[in-house]
Amino acid sequence: MLEIKNLQVKLEEEDKQILKGVDLTVEAGKVHAIMGPNGSGKSTLSYVLSGKDGYTVTDGSATLDGVDLLEMEPEDRAAAGLFLAFQYPVEIPGVGNMTFLRTAVNAQRKARGQEEMSSTEFLKVVREKAASLKIDAEMLKRPVNVGFSGGEKKRNEILQMAMLEPKMCILDETDSGLDVDAMRLVADGVNALRDEGRGFLVITHYQRLLDHIKPDVVHIMSNGRIVKTGGPELALEVEQNGYADLVEEA
Repeated sequence: MLEIKNLQVKLEEEDKQILKGVDLTVEAGKVHAIMGPNGSGKSTLSYVLSGKDGYTVTDGSATLDGVDLLEMEPEDRAAAGLFLAFQYPVEIPGVGNMTFLRTAVNAQRKARGQEEMSSTEFLKVVREKAASLKIDAEMLKRPVNVGFSGGEKKRNEILQMAMLEPKMCILDETDSGLDVDAMRLVADGVNALRDEGRGFLVITHYQRLLDHIKPDVVHIMSNGRIVKTGGPELALEVEQNGYADLVEEA
């Protein structure tokens, strides 16, 4: 599904090489986790895949279902089925949550040649999915993420993901700033979307999120490369011993 080969990326402002040859394949129906110390390139990888400005790809490729992601505009990547949940979700003052969600859903449906969702159908679906994430009607009426707590912002992003039903979901440190209850709610929302046609790339520092979102494969990233790959037990090893030994071994 998602295939990354020898991806090398520079930060434009500093002319600094961040990714130094990332190779990664995420299969449909699988959850891959990327762990690593600060500055290893984890978030840069998510930004480059989603099309954020400020980065220059100097070599390598990234494809989704065989389509070149790096040649597409960010909105086209989203229409193709790529979704990024941010570490720090942005606030959009003046834009109602419901308006934002319906506009996003119908923009993607239009890009895929599907009929737009009617108001009645949209309301029914969004209320069902919001209830499962304990998002009340007042949150749906408020401007996007304005005045939301950290946990509310993350739940709101999972609601966006549930409404858009992407093929490839990238979660960039979604557990950052969450208490135990909020993290469990977010994880439940993610797990509800797991199916054979959808892949997940979960970026995190800590094992605790992976207690709730069980990965099939765990990768350790250091200095712009994936230096070790294994099963869920690899995350437990990191939790117990840290990254130093793994990085030195690599």
